[in-house]
Amino acid sequence: MSIVDLSPEPLTRGNFSRFGDVLEVSGAARIVINEGTTERFHALSRLDVTDQLGAGILSIFRATARPSPIKIAMMERHPLGSQAFFPLTNNRWLIVVSAAETPAPDNLIAFWARGDQGVQYSKNIWHHPLLIIEPAQDFLVADRAGPGDNLEEIWFGDDAYARLASTRD
Repeated sequence: MSIVDLSPEPLTRGNFSRFGDVLEVSGAARIVINEGTTERFHALSRLDVTDQLGAGILSIFRATARPSPIKIAMMERHPLGSQAFFPLTNNRWLIVVSAAETPAPDNLIAFWARGDQGVQYSKNIWHHPLLIIEPAQDFLVADRAGPGDNLEEIWFGDDAYARLASTRD
């Protein structure tokens, strides 16, 4: 049996950079538009979705909380396009990623994201599907639609998983 306990660290641009981009207004290029009534936080990230005739789409995902402790028994990646998530409510949420070619419980990294932070996973970055701690939470999602197989999953097996023991810290 292989069980690994994960301790999430706060999400920052620096500690997430090898997985993609952190989407937040802090440190972003700021442009005042619309006769001074609007601030645009410009080009937080660039979608990478055009492989094999893909197109960028926007969706809303409604996530529901998993039982605590959260069991991480699988990971997924998208070889044909990046995928961005931005919460529509100001609730913290969790991110689990792996930089390894083959993810396993012992090479996962967990992050706490604030409710005003989103992420964009680069193509081919192993990540866990949405992880929230409130009963339900909506996210604006920018990703790829089009031909081709853009989803790969790896399941660790019955006795191998990581767990996020405390989701309230």
